Amino acid sequence: MSDLFASLAKVWLPHYSERIGQRKRFLLIGYALTAIKGVMAAATSWLAVLGIRVVAWIGRGMRGPVRDAMLADSVPPAYFGRAFGLHRAADTVGAILGPAIALGLLTIGWDYREIFLVSLFSGGITILIVVFVIREVSPRPGHGWGFRQSLGRLPREFLSFMAASGVFGLGNFGPMLLILYVQMRLAPTLGTPRADTWAIGLYVLFNLTYAMGSYPAGLLSERLGKRTVLAMGYLLFVLMCIGFLAFGASILALPPLFALGGLYIAIVDTMEGALAAELLPAPLRATGYGVLGAVTGVGDLASSLAVGLLWTHVSLASGFIYAAVLTGLGAGALFAWTPARR
Repeated sequence: MSDLFASLAKVWLPHYSERIGQRKRFLLIGYALTAIKGVMAAATSWLAVLGIRVVAWIGRGMRGPVRDAMLADSVPPAYFGRAFGLHRAADTVGAILGPAIALGLLTIGWDYREIFLVSLFSGGITILIVVFVIREVSPRPGHGWGFRQSLGRLPREFLSFMAASGVFGLGNFGPMLLILYVQMRLAPTLGTPRADTWAIGLYVLFNLTYAMGSYPAGLLSERLGKRTVLAMGYLLFVLMCIGFLAFGASILALPPLFALGGLYIAIVDTMEGALAAELLPAPLRATGYGVLGAVTGVGDLASSLAVGLLWTHVSLASGFIYAAVLTGLGAGALFAWTPARR
């Protein structure tokens, strides 16, 4: 549910930030709403936790497109690849350190409420950075266009790219399903505690590969082209699915397969942001990023549901076959799309 609200927030709020010419204000609101998750320290019911999480994910959905638009405005087009690669790498390092710190605090006796208070403190620091450090390199007055007008002004090249990304998203299931796969595969032979340990370790490997691969992917795109590198990322996902089909039952095959998964997402996340920056006109970047994020978010949700149902009611292999076919079609659509010469 939280991811659904985040996807919905991506559609209209970033557009409105451009309509009134207040990107930084909406970036600040987005980070402030995300920081509210620290209030879970005072929650006394599951309904309160759900409400706080929904609000936090609305902020997360709002801030992403606005942040990417401001990032694209702050660097020359020739360096879009490395800029988005560096951002994705730093963001993933934070995603690794946060749970690691939480785990460390749990081991020394802290409880969950105290840990949520720490997250509230770190969220406050982020808000101060947005207020006093971040500035819009190219502030512009609001364009005043309505949402439908803004959608109508999105370039055809961008819409073609978004269609290919949407097809890929219909097969691109979330990485947490891979964790579930490991637990289901290993628990019968290793027992649940050891299977859980393997799952956590492999997820850490996944994120480490993601962090280490993002910036090199951006650099590579400046030599080979963003569309080519993005298509390579799509095909790596297909290769990962084939690998799980052929070798997923082997415990020795799981680390390289998870590393491959981290590499594919490093390429895809970096390149989708960089390529969109190249295709979108500056006054509509937040709107374009919002629509792209909503399309891929809904696709990811649909693919995770489809794969989960196939695993439950058909077989593990059927889920990987479904994902490989859809993401392969997305790669084919990306190769078939011919951008206009600029």
